[in-house]
Amino acid sequence: MGYDPLHDLRSTGALLEGHFILSSGLHSNRYVQCALYLQHPELAERAGRELAYLLKEADPALEPTVVISPALGGLIIGHECGRALGVRAVFAERAEGVMTLRRGFSLARDDRVVVVEDVVTTGKSTGEVVDVVRAAGVEPVALACVVDRRGADAPTMPAALVSLARLDIEVWKPEACPLCAKGVPAEKPGSRAPR
Repeated sequence: MGYDPLHDLRSTGALLEGHFILSSGLHSNRYVQCALYLQHPELAERAGRELAYLLKEADPALEPTVVISPALGGLIIGHECGRALGVRAVFAERAEGVMTLRRGFSLARDDRVVVVEDVVTTGKSTGEVVDVVRAAGVEPVALACVVDRRGADAPTMPAALVSLARLDIEVWKPEACPLCAKGVPAEKPGSRAPR
């Protein structure tokens, strides 16, 4: 049997149903909490290997030198993908609300950088990490994530996005949310305050 990331996401309780306020400020009836999936080292390792395989399959000449992820959500999968690719794995984090490299991490102008995320919804965090990479004078060579849940009207990414799973999950602006209209209490499960 082949690799089925959706099975693993479901079996670990990482696909949640309810009323959620996303980091983007949008509302949804489903949420992907990848931390529940990636807390299992054997699943995280396999996900990293599968992402590395898909990246190499998409571009056999990829030859990355570093993986960078946004903290906190992308940290584990970025590390595992870096391990599978045989390159170092660093992370960007927010300092005073701005994504930046800290802790002595740096990128060189000749680095071949892959940006790795857990879940991409609007692409905001990915875009912030891409900005960090570009500020170092480098253009990312690839983007990857565990779950791509971008809608059809999502902004264009600076490179092709490779994902283990693609989910079409409805999102609404707060004023158009049918769950709000029904009075269903909302929860904010992400790591970033909604915009």
